Amino acid sequence: MGLCWKRFLQSNVVVVVHLEIARARADKPDPAQRFSLLLLDLEEYYFEQHTVYHVTTSSAKKRKIRGSLKVCSKSIIFEPEDHVEPILKIPLRDCKKIEAVEEKDQNPFNESKPAGLTILCKQVYLIKENNVVAPYRVERGDSTFLFHLEVSSKTEDVVQTLLQLHRASCLDKLGDQTAMIAANLQSRLARTSFDKNSFQNVSEIPHMECEAEMVTPLVTNPGHVCITDQSLYFQPLNGYPEQVVRIELHRVKQIYKRRHGLRPLGLEVFCTENDFCSDIYLKFYKTSDRNDLYYYIATFLENHMVEHTAESYMLQWQRGHLSNYQYLLHLNNLADRSGNDLSQYPVFPWIIADYNSTELDMMNPATFRDLSKPVGALNKERLERLLSRYRDMPDPRFMYGSHYSSPGYVLFYLVRVAPDHMLCLQNGRYDNADRMFNSIGETWKNCLEGATDFKELIPDFYGNDPSFLLNCLSLDLGKRQGGSSVQDVVLPPWAADASDFLQKSQKALESQYVSEHLHEWIDLVFGFKQKGSEAVAAHNVFHPLTYEGGIDCDSIEDPNEKIAMLIQILEFGQTPTQLFTTPHPQRITPRFQSISRTPSVNTPLNELSPASTSEDSSFEDLTEETRRLAWNNIAKLKLMSTHKIHKEAVTGIAVTRTASSVFTTSHDSTLKMFSRESNGLQRSMSFSNMALSSCLMLPEDKAVVCSSWDNNVYFYSIPFGRRQDTLMGHDDAISKMCWKDNQLYTASWDSTVKVWQCDSADIANNKRCQFQLLAEFEHEAGVNTINLNPAGTLLVSGTKDGTVTIWDTSSSVQLHQVHCHSGKIHDVAFSPDSRHILSVGEDSCLKVIDVQTGMMISSVQADEEQRCFCWDGNTVLSGGQSGHLQVLDLLSNKVTTRIPGHSGAVTAMWMNEQCSTVITGGEDKQIIFWKLDC
Repeated sequence: MGLCWKRFLQSNVVVVVHLEIARARADKPDPAQRFSLLLLDLEEYYFEQHTVYHVTTSSAKKRKIRGSLKVCSKSIIFEPEDHVEPILKIPLRDCKKIEAVEEKDQNPFNESKPAGLTILCKQVYLIKENNVVAPYRVERGDSTFLFHLEVSSKTEDVVQTLLQLHRASCLDKLGDQTAMIAANLQSRLARTSFDKNSFQNVSEIPHMECEAEMVTPLVTNPGHVCITDQSLYFQPLNGYPEQVVRIELHRVKQIYKRRHGLRPLGLEVFCTENDFCSDIYLKFYKTSDRNDLYYYIATFLENHMVEHTAESYMLQWQRGHLSNYQYLLHLNNLADRSGNDLSQYPVFPWIIADYNSTELDMMNPATFRDLSKPVGALNKERLERLLSRYRDMPDPRFMYGSHYSSPGYVLFYLVRVAPDHMLCLQNGRYDNADRMFNSIGETWKNCLEGATDFKELIPDFYGNDPSFLLNCLSLDLGKRQGGSSVQDVVLPPWAADASDFLQKSQKALESQYVSEHLHEWIDLVFGFKQKGSEAVAAHNVFHPLTYEGGIDCDSIEDPNEKIAMLIQILEFGQTPTQLFTTPHPQRITPRFQSISRTPSVNTPLNELSPASTSEDSSFEDLTEETRRLAWNNIAKLKLMSTHKIHKEAVTGIAVTRTASSVFTTSHDSTLKMFSRESNGLQRSMSFSNMALSSCLMLPEDKAVVCSSWDNNVYFYSIPFGRRQDTLMGHDDAISKMCWKDNQLYTASWDSTVKVWQCDSADIANNKRCQFQLLAEFEHEAGVNTINLNPAGTLLVSGTKDGTVTIWDTSSSVQLHQVHCHSGKIHDVAFSPDSRHILSVGEDSCLKVIDVQTGMMISSVQADEEQRCFCWDGNTVLSGGQSGHLQVLDLLSNKVTTRIPGHSGAVTAMWMNEQCSTVITGGEDKQIIFWKLDC
């Protein structure tokens, strides 16, 4: 079962095909497709099956119908072997009596044996009568069903199991029902384990085993996961649809961590490079199990697998190496969209706005939809009504009450090829015939004018398989108000047939106009206009439940509220993971072919003509390119000189803008000034007899700020060569400082981070500063290190108990708290794009945390304790306990280079803006100057 779609490249044409969708016509029944997990309710589990005989009596004549009795968490399903007979589904909540009936024996000395299982229920669903896919027929009223188990000795056990599940189904609150069923499931999983007789090779060595669920559209199937040195196995608890699923590790091309129900629990494995239908999608019960499995496979594949990022795909697309279609598929994949998860099915934009003309004019801009606006904002009058409601709405406010992508919308488009999925989603019914996907033009019109319809499209509209537009299965989808039955989708006048419609849609997607404007739609769905003030300005605000990080389900203590929230998230639809936080660049296209009405509002003037490039932009681009080249060659760092200027370990390094003077602090309580010009020590200052822990340079190079273990901050005037001011700020040693826009951030072992207002101009002019305490961030343990993101909007702190905390500096609100190290955190820093945080601790681990979600997305166990580092988001240059520098590639979790340096631990590190010069300090009392040799 599945709605996965695959992408194949055939003569440069992208083909989309549905996989494992039930397409069997009534005259050609497929026994393997008769029962499926889609017959279960949403969030229901299939536990076990037993061969039984359904005993019926009609006209005083008994019949025994052989089949399979499926015990599920909310229902009992009987699948007859005779395909003419309907499948029976008996909801447990509708059962009045479940009991074993004993076999009557004339010999009183023989012990009674259970002869069968009898069920009295209020209603029953009849499914696939005559093996035809159709809405379920419901028979209401008391009915009694008698089943004889082929292995009669199991009858009593089955009855007890059903009675236990019946009690769960009859509980008043949904949360209590779910908790009792979950307990039953976990008990079953605990009583079983992976059957190692399923190993393909007797020499396989198991690495780890855990419980998980295999995810397919609308269905999750629990079981056991086992990974060996050769294969990944999944063994369903119920043995359905097969006893074991095996993935050979050497065949794996890509693995992706997935969020499932907005929680970081999913893992998807692909065995084909250009294949967007995965080989398996697993949802784990613990994020740690998911991460362990992910890292094991990633380590196995590190020499075979290329890691792709949104930025790398963007560059390929910009330069024409990827089509618009291919690029959108890649972005969907990176943004957690999966064909296995209908609440996160890949989303594509409406492109064409003309569904009335007989000819489609690709050179006319009016042919196309405005890609700079979400669907809900395309109709000005409707938008005004929505905004009026939005302004009067209490927090949390949203503009659109429905999403642009949800399970219901996906199956709205795919009902003709996935009728079983639609019946599963809608409790055995199709939608009203007039609300079905009847006409492309009508659907577009409703998206423009409907009060609650803001849906986008799916990739199938730009593929080569037109079956989703045709009623090839001869389904009875109902009759419309005019009396006509729902058949094939009505196409626009400019399409000769369904295949022609897809071909012209593909051409429109790759057209000049769309290529010039697709970045605007990407900004809305995957980019910087997805959230926050930019989303409000773009009229792109959806319900908070649809956003990643919008709600933490695990923090909800009320089980009823929690399960209701999870169901709402799964059914409502989810916003893709945000891939870009800055405006997406436009595609590079030949300007003489441009058909745009006017330049895009968001298009910088220097992009309109290749010749009109500003010096500032060129300089920034050059600087960024310089940094990129430097980090690509960071392993070529060359030791230039060493200088022993302190009597104890170096704790901090600050450098003037001209790099002519280097200031260092040390546990020996001194601040030293080293001259690069004279290559010697110029000044030595002491403020107290306590150790100095860090230093930083203020703007204009007029003062150095030093933090001390005596609880004070000292301001040293460089022009006057003396202490200028003292801030008595904490109740314990100050460990680290940051500076941004006349605000000083101080971290202390007294478990606080304080924010002080102090004017750098006053300090530069040798005036006493009026220190004003603006905010105080409290922690549970002493704070050992802090760091600000480049914009100064976020602060991260690392404590002695191994906790990383992310703070919003404007509101002083704690955003995330992650206990990720087993000991003290030495250093912590944001990536240049502020998306991630890296921390190192005395547990020898390097941890990467996602800023938006607070999820730990990477953990690397180093060979030794790392004390300090610089990084660009992908590559880490760190200093270790042994005194060596190491270069770590976070994409492969692999140390690529080790560089000998200090004779003791590296305790401080500074890197210039161009990333070409590095200065390190160590416990060996030395500072070392390094230069990039490339």
